[in-house]
Amino acid sequence: MGRRKPPSWRYFLLLLLFLLFSILSQRGGEEYLVARVLDGDTIELSSGEKVRYIGIDAPELHHPRKEVQYYAQGAYQANRNLVEGKRVTLELDVEERDRYGRILAYVYVNGVMVNEWLIAHGYAQVATFPPNVKYADKFRALEKEAKANGLGLWAR
Repeated sequence: MGRRKPPSWRYFLLLLLFLLFSILSQRGGEEYLVARVLDGDTIELSSGEKVRYIGIDAPELHHPRKEVQYYAQGAYQANRNLVEGKRVTLELDVEERDRYGRILAYVYVNGVMVNEWLIAHGYAQVATFPPNVKYADKFRALEKEAKANGLGLWAR
């Protein structure tokens, strides 16, 4: 019987790189501390950067030309309870910033996508702006369900 040749160092290096990549990809993105919640769909990170949630529109709480909208305080409080003072991860889509310089992101806290949660519980409605439409179909389905169940915005 012939002796088996031991695997080369390249094999081990490749295996090591694969394991390292697997660990890093499971870890998720970089975490950011939420310093404060500005309204139902916008937060400020401890770095001072503002983040606008992609794909949703919560009722206006602070607008120069509009009164406080119905359910704005509820959306603000829900968002605040979810993320203020907590570490979040951000998932970007095609466009990374809006015209005001805010980061556009899907925001996650403890594995929960905040954008999705706010729609599902009736604190926000779907507002998609191409090219950032990665979860548009999912968001529309959640909004339809929230409407059917008379949740939040859809209760009156």
